[in-house]
Amino acid sequence: MNFLAHIYLSGDNELITIGNFIADGIKGNDYKTFSNDFQVGIMLHRHIDTFTDAHETVRKSTKRLHEKYGHYSGVIVDILYDHFLAKNWNLYCHIPLVEYVDNFYTSLEVHYDLLPLRIKKMMPYMIADNWLLSYASIEGIAKVLDGMNRRTKNRSGMNEAVQELEVFYMEFESEFTHFFEELIVFSKQKLNELTKKWVR
Repeated sequence: MNFLAHIYLSGDNELITIGNFIADGIKGNDYKTFSNDFQVGIMLHRHIDTFTDAHETVRKSTKRLHEKYGHYSGVIVDILYDHFLAKNWNLYCHIPLVEYVDNFYTSLEVHYDLLPLRIKKMMPYMIADNWLLSYASIEGIAKVLDGMNRRTKNRSGMNEAVQELEVFYMEFESEFTHFFEELIVFSKQKLNELTKKWVR
């Protein structure tokens, strides 16, 4: 899953949410250098990724893209799934998406000193272009995929995946909806387990 889903699945604890958000940049046992709340978020992120990568429905989505995009298919599906979460946000959260993402950006600014350098460098671009809100539109997803393609020095061709999104829109949305219901249940259970272990 991509940024928005990881943030949403973290619950109400700000530090757990930020830990989940920064987790991709935390390697191996480096998570142990962070506070307990951050550790819960980082480990929750890893469990979510493992559950997602092994899920039959997600594999169905990635298979649709694999011939053209190879090992980048999983990254693309993560981004496409965030689109469907943002687009259907009111089905999952009573707080409007605009308000929700503004609150998250504020949380990052409040806890700025705790953030890894990589996140501090990324933050201005993320907030200025409002990445999380932009996921709700196909145009926003196109910009994200274009940026990802540039990061691979144009080797991935991910910028073209918006075409598959448009052609197979109903299929991807149906797969996301089915999968995300299960992921919500899994994440709540895992968050509860991790919180009992690390947060007193």
